[in-house]
Amino acid sequence: MSVAAPALTPSTASPATPVLAALKDAALVALIAMILAGPIVGLQTYDSGGQLSLNMRFSEVAIGIVVVFFGRLGLALAERGLQPAAFGVGALLIVAGIALPWPTGLLQVLAIAAGVGLVLRGLVSVYGARRHKAALAAAVAESDDEKSERLRRLITRGLGFLLLAAAVLLPMMPFANSYIMDTAIRVLTYMMLAWGLNIVVGLAGLLDLGYVAFYAVGAYTYAILSKEHGFDFWEALPISGMLAASFGIMLGFPVLRLRGDYLAIVTLGFGEIIRIVLLNWASFSGGPNGIGSIPRLTFFGHPFVRNPPEGVTAFHQLFGLDFSPLHRSIFFFYLILVLALVVNVFTIRIRRLPVGRAWEALREDEIACRALGINPTNTKLTAFAIGAMFAGFAGSFFATTQSFVSPESFTFLESAMILAIVVLGGMGSQLGVAMAAILVIGLTEAFRSLAEYRMLVFGLGMVLIMVWRPRGLLSHRDPTIFINRRKGARA
Repeated sequence: MSVAAPALTPSTASPATPVLAALKDAALVALIAMILAGPIVGLQTYDSGGQLSLNMRFSEVAIGIVVVFFGRLGLALAERGLQPAAFGVGALLIVAGIALPWPTGLLQVLAIAAGVGLVLRGLVSVYGARRHKAALAAAVAESDDEKSERLRRLITRGLGFLLLAAAVLLPMMPFANSYIMDTAIRVLTYMMLAWGLNIVVGLAGLLDLGYVAFYAVGAYTYAILSKEHGFDFWEALPISGMLAASFGIMLGFPVLRLRGDYLAIVTLGFGEIIRIVLLNWASFSGGPNGIGSIPRLTFFGHPFVRNPPEGVTAFHQLFGLDFSPLHRSIFFFYLILVLALVVNVFTIRIRRLPVGRAWEALREDEIACRALGINPTNTKLTAFAIGAMFAGFAGSFFATTQSFVSPESFTFLESAMILAIVVLGGMGSQLGVAMAAILVIGLTEAFRSLAEYRMLVFGLGMVLIMVWRPRGLLSHRDPTIFINRRKGARA
C-alpha cells in the first residue's frame, strides 16, 4: 500500500517558494521586454549624407531591461505578500537612479519612477491591508470603520496640502528655471481646464468632447479686446468668462434631449464648428495666421522688461531686483495657481449647494431626477455654463502668456487631452484630476527628447493606469450627502 506524499500547504511550504516564483515572473517579463524593445529601441535609423544608416543602442536596451526586471520583481514580491522585499527593491531602484551614471536621462527617470512606484504601491498595499482589517473588525465594533474612514480622509487631505505646498515653493527651488516654470504653468492650465470639465463630465455626467471650443472663445475674446480695444487682463478676464459661458448655454439648448454617445457627437461637432469659423473668418480672427502681438500681462502696470519706456517703472526696478526673464514666468505661475485654486474651491463649495446635488442626481438617473421635481433643462445649462466659464478664464490666461493665438492651438486633441485627465484622475475627484494633470503633462514633457516614442510611451502609461486603476487614480469620493447612524443625516 503506497502512501501519497503530503501536499505543500502555506504553513509547510518553503519560504523560498514565493521568491523563486517572483524571480521567474520578473525574468519572463524582462524577456518579453527584450523581444519587443530590441528591434524598436535598439535599432535607430538616421540620415547620413543622403543614405539611410543604422545606429545600435543595445546597451541602453540592456539597461532598460534590467530596470524592467527589478521593477517587475518588486511588484511580484508585493503581490505575494513580501512587502519588505518589495520596499527594498524600490529603494534600490531609487538609489541607483540617483547615484549611478546613466547613458540617457530617460533611463534614469524610468528607474527612479519605477522605484517610487514600488514604494507607493507598498504604502497603498499596507493601507489596504489596514482597511481590510478595519472592515473585519467593523463587524464587531463600528467605531473601527469610522477610524479607517477618518484615516483615509486625513491621508487625502495631507496629499492635497503636500501638492499645494510643493506648488507654492517650486519657484523658490534652486533647480527652478524657465523650462520648469513654463512646464508648471502648462500643468496648472490643464489642471484648471480639467477641473472645469469635471463639472460637466464628472458631476453632471454629460460627455463633452468639444470643451476646447470654450477655451478658444476665452483666448480670442481677450486677444481682440486687449489688442483692438485697449482692455487690460483684469478687465477682459470676466468678459472672456461670461462670453464663454454664453456659448456654453448656446451649446446646451440644442442638446438637452441627447444623452451618451449622441451628446458626445454633437459636442464634438460644436468644437469643430468654432475652430473652422476661426480658421475661415479672417477679417475677425486673422484666419490661419491667428492674432499676434497680444499685449502681455504686467504687474499692475509694471512691465517685465529690462528697459521700460520713459516714465514707467519696471517690475525689477519696483522691488530693487536685478532683471531676470524668470520674473515673468514666476508671476504667471502664481497667477494661474491662484486661478486654479479659485476654480477648485468654487467647485467644492457649489457641490454642496442644491445645484451641485442636482448635478449628481442628473448623473445618476435623469428619470428619477425628474420625478424628484428637479428641472433637467436648467441643471444641464448651469453645468455647461459654469464649466465653459472656467475654460474662458483659462483661455484668457493662455492668450496673455503666449501673446499669440491661432486655430491650431484649439484642436480636438486638446479636448481629448483634457477629458483624459478627468477620466484618469477619477471623475468627480478634484485631487485625482490634479494628480492626473501632473502625470499626463509630465509624461509628455519627460519624453520630449524621444520624439518618435513620445506618444507611444504616453499611450502606454494611460493603458497601464486604466489596467491598475480602472476607475481613476482616486476613484473614491465622499458623497455630498451621507447618513450617519449616530449623528443623523448631514451634508
